[in-house]
Amino acid sequence: QVQLVESGGGLVQPGGSLRLSCAASVSISISTMRWFRQAPGKQRELVATITSDGSTNYIDSVKGRFTISRDIAKNTVYLQMNSLKAEDTAVYYCYRVVGGYWGQGTQVTVSS
Repeated sequence: QVQLVESGGGLVQPGGSLRLSCAASVSISISTMRWFRQAPGKQRELVATITSDGSTNYIDSVKGRFTISRDIAKNTVYLQMNSLKAEDTAVYYCYRVVGGYWGQGTQVTVSS
């Protein structure tokens, strides 16, 4: 059974940083990996993508603040989040495109 396990969420003040991790039980090198987020009362939205060849893409609202990366040897994808804002508050989910697998999510709360 494929598992994606997110970690690294928490409570942070505006302007702070967090690094989310997504540890996969299968190879991530052959698949596009994505981070989504879902705020209360809102639809889940795609935040960042890293393709199998290492190309990255971001939604406009996080460009310059968030960085997606991966460690293929550890089958782990990361989301470095800097200059966090209140509107970044959400549950963040990792997604493996090949097979359509989701993680359980990790809560990020940005508040003073």
